[in-house]
Amino acid sequence: MNQFQRHILGLASLSSALLAALPARGASLQEVNQSEWGADGLPSYVNMYIYVPDELATRPPIVVAPHHCQGNGRGTFSEMSSLVSIADTSGFIMIFPEATGQNCWDAGSTRSLNHGGGGDTGAIVQMVKYTLAKYNGDAGRVYAVGGSSGGIMTEALLGVYPDVFMAGVSLMGVPAGCWAEGYNDVTGTGSTAQWSGPCGGGNVTKTGQQWGDLVRSYYPGYTGHRPRLQHWHGTADTILSYKNMAEDVKEWTNVLGLSETPDGTDTPKPGTTRQFWKSSCGYTVYEAFSMDGVGHAVPFDGPAVAGYFGLDEAGGQDPETAACPGAVPGGDDTGGAGGAGGAAGAGGAGGAMENGSGGSAGSGGVIDTGSGGAIGQDASSGAFDSTGGESSSSGCSCALGNDARDSGAQAGFLLAALGLLLGRTKRRRH
Repeated sequence: MNQFQRHILGLASLSSALLAALPARGASLQEVNQSEWGADGLPSYVNMYIYVPDELATRPPIVVAPHHCQGNGRGTFSEMSSLVSIADTSGFIMIFPEATGQNCWDAGSTRSLNHGGGGDTGAIVQMVKYTLAKYNGDAGRVYAVGGSSGGIMTEALLGVYPDVFMAGVSLMGVPAGCWAEGYNDVTGTGSTAQWSGPCGGGNVTKTGQQWGDLVRSYYPGYTGHRPRLQHWHGTADTILSYKNMAEDVKEWTNVLGLSETPDGTDTPKPGTTRQFWKSSCGYTVYEAFSMDGVGHAVPFDGPAVAGYFGLDEAGGQDPETAACPGAVPGGDDTGGAGGAGGAAGAGGAGGAMENGSGGSAGSGGVIDTGSGGAIGQDASSGAFDSTGGESSSSGCSCALGNDARDSGAQAGFLLAALGLLLGRTKRRRH
């Protein structure tokens, strides 16, 4: 091998190593055309964004993440980046529905609060069905998580479509059906559009039986498994009153066939009180977390949400299903038939999850973000990510954008440097 050939071989090896060290260009958020996912007959303002990791699980679970008021799909993708990164390693799919140009989600109209009635809930479920079919998804592992209006929509989805969703996490949500009280059923970006003053102010009260009957009326005759739920609320919330927490407890304990008296109460960390309820199978199917002094800014923690859904590791099955065979959406699990008392969930022991400590086993879920951000009332608030990052009102994360630009610049620099070195080598050779 002559000197010129050794130069070329050395430069090629160096450039390959440097280029390999650059961040790989992976999956990205994609908008799905309405004609593709099947929006006919559904609200025209609802759009679908999807994130499909490069390496999918064999039968990928699905997480639906509706945005807060005045939010959008791309913004929620950035806000939930800590959960998106887990999707990359565990292989589950995330759907980011978007009520384009609307103030909030419609979780109060008759069409949305009726199984098969269309509305915003029907549009989101159609996105789920499309994704299950296209990617051979696991119909037994469909979840929802959201904050503020996204939390309200999460509880509506679980109440109206118990045959589709396995579990949900509602941050600052309200009981399913509460949003129908005094609901302003108009579209547009005005501050009162898609809003319920009585519910937001905490002025809607019912007995547990009344709440349960209301939810059961959304899908008459359904007696199968009901989704489990975590509900988080700050005691100082003045946007969606903390008084809704008590109503939430009455509703979901009745729907799940449980006593209103919790099976236990603890303090997972200073200032946070957890009440939890277990089904006849012994699995924790409902948890209510009260955060002392916290306003409309409950933190989001992707690792904790993934752990609650059992998505922190690739493969396997839902943790509730594993503990109680038959506990699947639509399944007639232990305690199945609802009737006037509600459909009972199934049980086992829930997991405690703290982002800082890496998670520990326990009887219930604990979300602890430490220095994480909080959910704001509108998209411009930005924070909503346990990494502490901010996103703009357009949903653009500057940190992610800089990473992409830096990668391109590095690659261009390396290629230019390689060309310069090759030119010099050739000149020496001649």
